[in-house]
Amino acid sequence: MSRAALAILAVLAISNPADGAKDRPYDVILEGGRVVDGTGNAWFLGDVAIRGDVIARIAPVGQLHDAPAGRRVDAKGLVIAPGFIDIQGHSRGELLDGDGRLIGKVTQGVTTEILGEGHSNAPSREVARFDGPRGFDAWLKAMEAHGGSVNFGSFVGSATIREYAKGMTPGAPTPDELELMKRLVRDAMKDGAFGLASALIYPPDSFVSTSDLIELSRVMALFGGVYITHMRSEADRLLEAIDEAIQIGRDGGVPVEIYHLKAAGKRNWGKAAAAIARIEQARAGGQDVGADMYPYDAAGTGLTACLPPWASADGKLYANLADPAIRARIREEILHPTSEWENLAELTTPEGVMLLGLDKPEHKKYAGQRLSEVAADRGKDWIDTALDLISAERQRVGTIYFMMDEANVKLQLQQPWIKFGTDASGHNPEKATGLVHPRSYGTFTRILGKYVRDEKVIPLEDAIRKMTSAVAARLSIRDRGLLREGFKADVVVFDPDTIADKATFEKPHQTSVGIRLVFVNGVPVVEDGKHTGAKPGRAVRGPGYDPNAKP
Repeated sequence: MSRAALAILAVLAISNPADGAKDRPYDVILEGGRVVDGTGNAWFLGDVAIRGDVIARIAPVGQLHDAPAGRRVDAKGLVIAPGFIDIQGHSRGELLDGDGRLIGKVTQGVTTEILGEGHSNAPSREVARFDGPRGFDAWLKAMEAHGGSVNFGSFVGSATIREYAKGMTPGAPTPDELELMKRLVRDAMKDGAFGLASALIYPPDSFVSTSDLIELSRVMALFGGVYITHMRSEADRLLEAIDEAIQIGRDGGVPVEIYHLKAAGKRNWGKAAAAIARIEQARAGGQDVGADMYPYDAAGTGLTACLPPWASADGKLYANLADPAIRARIREEILHPTSEWENLAELTTPEGVMLLGLDKPEHKKYAGQRLSEVAADRGKDWIDTALDLISAERQRVGTIYFMMDEANVKLQLQQPWIKFGTDASGHNPEKATGLVHPRSYGTFTRILGKYVRDEKVIPLEDAIRKMTSAVAARLSIRDRGLLREGFKADVVVFDPDTIADKATFEKPHQTSVGIRLVFVNGVPVVEDGKHTGAKPGRAVRGPGYDPNAKP
């Protein structure tokens, strides 16, 4: 039996609430809705009752009509579903130091966010409380103490592990450095990390070898961890990158999850079917391999993704750009690559690159413009324009790359092992400035509106499964992801006829419509599409969590 199937059986085995609670009134009863329970089974008309932080009762429609309740909600014509689990979120700052409400996320139905792609806040040499054997645990507890509207958990970042042991220096780790990296992974797994998350196109993760990742995977395999990866290539070497991920999982003895699966760049669109076939072949051979995605034809990252990774070695990117000789070498590498890195601007062409995150007053006029337009305005070619902006801004410069095919998006949505992630932070539209990728506000509602209702690419029940129990099973989260008595009351109520994303690339700070109610641990965080201000989120942890682990 597969690991995912075992996880589903484990969550289904959780006992119901104590008998002594049965005589108490329910806090909320959702009446007469289309219950989509997260298993993939067809919806049925039913009533769902919440007591405290758990789902207390699920019954055929009308069976709870006379049950005492603090509140009753008429859900006729609405869908009642488990809260959506975002397998690739980036709200580390918002959950640790920021607003914590994640309005853009909860208004699209997200109730749990999983962090850690490449980087996690722990282990850390810079923040003492997040250092040491219980540093990862301290980070999760700090977010819980700060307060958030969603539940949250995290992988440990591969780049974080590498940087802790070796900084930004390229090259293989020494035996002592590798042992340190393995110890850090072991500690994080005991503290509740879901596994190891790499982002192999960004330094210092781009300096990590396949063999190092296999060694680290062997450590987390003892704790039920998952290897999840932003692969070395999503374009010209897409298939080779999938082969590497599969090798890491096979030799490391862990399941593999591929972040935001895509075939990037028009010349690579034809590889999407082959990429799916690679994953299917591995699964047919008994290896647990899956992937997630967001439903857009454009990716979002930094303008620095146009530069060769070596330019950032030892943390000297801005010094290198200021050195005329090294800048000339960087320019030559962009024009004539000598290593296996991928220039995203070359894949999309400068016309397909939209600039977002510009801080300096003299550059703000370029936000929302294409790199080709900015280059023409400045009277330079696109390469010098990009180098000038990065050097002057001294930051990655948030950027959208239009490089995927809509037909491939639909093809991927239909795969049974696909899950969904925003690859984004949760923003507050009332205070947000600048442009962001619209996936921050509309990933889940776009799927339910555009691809389920309007274009009928996948059935409602399959979409909900991929948003909920599929992620919970992958991460061995035992009490969320399904509408089940005794499970935590993370619940979304939405109108299937009106649910839709409103965020666009030009005007991204627009919340979704059609989400009526969102409960997190039994507490309403969204009412009629508006945030209530509540912050009932809790930390969720991986299967290797040991609360009694000794420092």
